[in-house]
Amino acid sequence: MKNDYSALFPYLRRYRLRYFWGFVFLIIVDAAQVLIPFFLQKSIDAVYYTSTTWKLLLPLVGGMVLLTTLISCGRFLWRYFIHGSARRIETEMRDAFFAHILTLSYDFFQKNKIGDLMARATNDMNTVRTAIGMGFVALFDGTVMAVSILIIIFVQDAKTAALAVLPLPLVTVLILLFGKLVGKRFQKAQETYSNISNIVQETFAGARVVKSFVKEWYFLRQFADTNDDYRKANMDLVKLYGVFFPLISFFSGLTSIILLVVGGVRVVNGLMTPGELAALFRYLQMLIWPLIGAGFMVNIIQRGAVSLSRINEVMSAKPLIASSEEKAREPLKDAPSIQVKNLTFAYDSHDEKAPVLKNVSFTLAQGEILGVLGKTGSGKTTLLKTLTRLVEPPPGTVLVNGLDVREWDLTELRNLFSVVPQDSYLFSDSIKSNVAYGVDGADEDALKKAIEIASIDSDLANFADGWDTVIGEKGLTISGGQKQRVAIARALAKLAYTRSHILALDDSLSSVDAETEKRILTNLFENLRGMTVVIISHRVSTLSYADKVIVLERGAVAEYGPPDLLAAGNGFYAKINSLQQLER
Repeated sequence: MKNDYSALFPYLRRYRLRYFWGFVFLIIVDAAQVLIPFFLQKSIDAVYYTSTTWKLLLPLVGGMVLLTTLISCGRFLWRYFIHGSARRIETEMRDAFFAHILTLSYDFFQKNKIGDLMARATNDMNTVRTAIGMGFVALFDGTVMAVSILIIIFVQDAKTAALAVLPLPLVTVLILLFGKLVGKRFQKAQETYSNISNIVQETFAGARVVKSFVKEWYFLRQFADTNDDYRKANMDLVKLYGVFFPLISFFSGLTSIILLVVGGVRVVNGLMTPGELAALFRYLQMLIWPLIGAGFMVNIIQRGAVSLSRINEVMSAKPLIASSEEKAREPLKDAPSIQVKNLTFAYDSHDEKAPVLKNVSFTLAQGEILGVLGKTGSGKTTLLKTLTRLVEPPPGTVLVNGLDVREWDLTELRNLFSVVPQDSYLFSDSIKSNVAYGVDGADEDALKKAIEIASIDSDLANFADGWDTVIGEKGLTISGGQKQRVAIARALAKLAYTRSHILALDDSLSSVDAETEKRILTNLFENLRGMTVVIISHRVSTLSYADKVIVLERGAVAEYGPPDLLAAGNGFYAKINSLQQLER
């Protein structure tokens, strides 16, 4: 737990003054609360032993009113400083958590589920905030109150106090046992909550598939089972609380019984005044809060430690792919735009028997167009990922502008490319915002030009709000072909406004008809003369625009050359060309 909370030290150090003033006001509140039984004692003794008039009681009553007013103001102020600081730290931690995740490599998102990451960013963050807010208050306030009250009651009547607090060591044992049991049970509950988040995220994201296959019942059952597991995990905690807190109340009740017997005898024998007995009763009642607060503190601190360990697990993850710490060499002006030398790559570096790419080599000069053809699973998309370093190629195998991609600054390298990925991911925003996503401050004329080249302009008239139409998460409300064309327009807009000079299309025209495809490609190459382009496609009609075509088979280069030359041969490209001509 100590190692977990050490991650909070920079935040706590930054807000140390706020915490300091919060604890100052907390001490003031505690001091005022401790004084109230003193005024109660004086009032009762004054009534019991003298013929008291309201004038004699007025100062005592006024003092109690002032103390309660001080307590109210102090409580507001310590909540403002301590809880306010905890909220600020939570906000900063969530910002840092989100920013760190964005720095992590592609492989991280393949190994970690989105729902689990969301649970850590929300539920676990809330638990940590409670630990550094109410948890610290319970720890500090409980300690101050317990020590102050014990000193006062032992000073007033040591023998009575010693007998009255006999059950308290048992409470200490219970608190230590409770702390050990809470951590394991809460971790299980948090992990189950992450499972619920995963199921919800996947179900809602795949709503179209769920409904198409009429599998609502399956996900309802899966959610219900996991939700029931979450209930059981929390019920294990509830059962623990159900035993612990009544036991605390029982032992605190024993102290009152002991005080009633011992103190009553002493009052009868004249060894203690009624006011002193009433004050002792009040102090023992006040001592119940530190006892219960200790239980809350252990519970909150243990929960916070579990949640913080889950957050730290993500924060300690290092990106496998990062910019080189050494100063990069300058790119060569006359070098090929892309050069791949004997590239062999496997996602699992320990699995040398099944590389995705095997000894792939080619050179693409600046302004040339490269087409990539191959069967499903032949490594086409992986090849594109090595160019932008979404996956890590071996040293010296992939060069952009004459410089090894591993030597580039990641931001600069990826800014050279404008990529239309295979899945054409769109955001839940307007068409205009999606097209302008890759650039800052793009003017409308440039965006309209990109939309026109991508041939999505004719579709805008059919949308209720034109390019201001919100298309839903992942482009849910538009067709596959429209999504691809919006994604192409987004890439073209980036080309117009950034240093990007390499356009990469990963099977980005598979959902459009042949006529639209031809129109897009004609527009594309008329407006992007001199641009280096990489096109992955299963359509020979698309690849015919390329200067060179590379055919991959099981990750290796099976054919390489101009499309006309490959079409005249008897390889895979020629076979696909013949079949697609027959279809047309």
